[in-house]
Amino acid sequence: MAVRTGSLLFVSGHGSFVDGRPGHIGTLGAGLSVADGQEAARAVALSMLGTIKGELGQLSRVRRFVKILVMVNATADFTEHHIVADGATDLLVTAFGELGRPTRSAMGVASLPLGFAVEIEAVLEVAPPETGRGQRS
Repeated sequence: MAVRTGSLLFVSGHGSFVDGRPGHIGTLGAGLSVADGQEAARAVALSMLGTIKGELGQLSRVRRFVKILVMVNATADFTEHHIVADGATDLLVTAFGELGRPTRSAMGVASLPLGFAVEIEAVLEVAPPETGRGQRS
């Protein structure tokens, strides 16, 4: 889900889905490696881009990623949340250049919906929709 207010787009938490079913399930530090977490974070970022495109009509309206929050399903002794988050951040920078480099928080949680390994929410600055001749914005 996404909500726009002014030039900001708030995208609620996303997990990853594979063939319509929850993907990248599990807990970092208890069966999933940091590399698994990074892969999950990339998949979640791709899912989030799909929501953003659906909301805006085109990704070219993204002016910049302002902030992402990366929640990592992790054991109490897991401490590499920020490295897991690199999976999402690296994808956004590859896709958008420096406009895709947000401020970022990463934290561990005891569980996530549907057993997801990673969930991400985001705040973006977006351009207003293009208006044609004679239309009001």
